This record gives sequence, structure tokens and C-alpha cells, in this order.
Amino acid sequence: MRDEYDFGDAVPNPYTRRIKKQVTIRLDLDTINYFKAVADQTGIPYQTLINLYLTDCADHERKPDLNWA
Repeated sequence: MRDEYDFGDAVPNPYTRRIKKQVTIRLDLDTINYFKAVADQTGIPYQTLINLYLTDCADHERKPDLNWA
């Protein structure tokens, strides 16, 4: 191992925006089953599908419709 390292040519990590944080979330069983069924059809893990869906909502600033009749 060297005594010193030169990081003068280092560049910022382009993937730091993509760092994920583990959280606990309670989802309805029907919701989980839906995403698991889509996962079986697409071959994409269901947790990834949920993350993709939520990311799309956040990127497009979609908000839930909370107007009940």
C-alpha cells in the first residue's frame, strides 16, 4: 500500500444520484401481488418495478387524487 495517493485527476461519481436508501413501507397485499404478477410477466424484480413506478411519479410530479365522492 502506498503512503500517499494522488486524487488530482479524480472525477465525481456519476452514480451518486442513484444511491438508494432502505426504508420500511407497509403495502396492501393486493398491491404486492399486482407488482409480483407484473414482475413474473416482465422478468423485472417486483421491488424494482415499485421503485420505477414511484420514480416516474416523482419525476413527473404526479400527485394522488384525494377527492372521494
